[in-house]
Amino acid sequence: MSRIILASASPRRKELLEQIGAEFEICPAKGEETITKTKPEDIVEELSRQKAEEVAAGIVSYNETHKELVTPEDILVIGADTIVAFGTEILGKPKDSREAKETLRMLSGQTHQVYTGVTLVLIDKTGRTGEHGFVEKTDVVFYTLDAGEIARYVESGESLDKAGSYGIQGSFAAYVREIRGDYNNVVGLPVGRLYQELKKLGISLADFSR
Repeated sequence: MSRIILASASPRRKELLEQIGAEFEICPAKGEETITKTKPEDIVEELSRQKAEEVAAGIVSYNETHKELVTPEDILVIGADTIVAFGTEILGKPKDSREAKETLRMLSGQTHQVYTGVTLVLIDKTGRTGEHGFVEKTDVVFYTLDAGEIARYVESGESLDKAGSYGIQGSFAAYVREIRGDYNNVVGLPVGRLYQELKKLGISLADFSR
């Protein structure tokens, strides 16, 4: 028996994994995020590793202390973190409508980057663990937005829970001029790259079917 665990509560990551036929459970990491890096690619690598390792450590600990209840199985834990960056500035979720409008004015007509770090922790039937990680970057180019377009989008409420103050899979798609790289990476998980990285490791999603 084998299973996949997604260490994230993101509904978008859930949908993307389901899209490629993965069967998995959701067990989001709950620990406090600690950032010691400064470069966007290093930050997402660090945060995705923390999430995957936290969930994997909990599984290993449980298995060791409840051996009479546990059936040996291979477990793949997937941790992911996505950030939006403009130059050296990291753009988180806006605090309010004013900040969302300021962010969209700054990004209007410009190119920014979306980084996703993915960490894979494999726990085999004997309890041994292995780890592999990667970072995917996508450039996103916006058309120039006028004040009315920004105001209407922010008033829709769609921007307030999104890093960078926009959701590419929603109505903001009208203002995206170009994407250089993986669209799914901007949504939250580069599933094509994930699939290829698993292949390199000799892991097939079919092996984790329930």
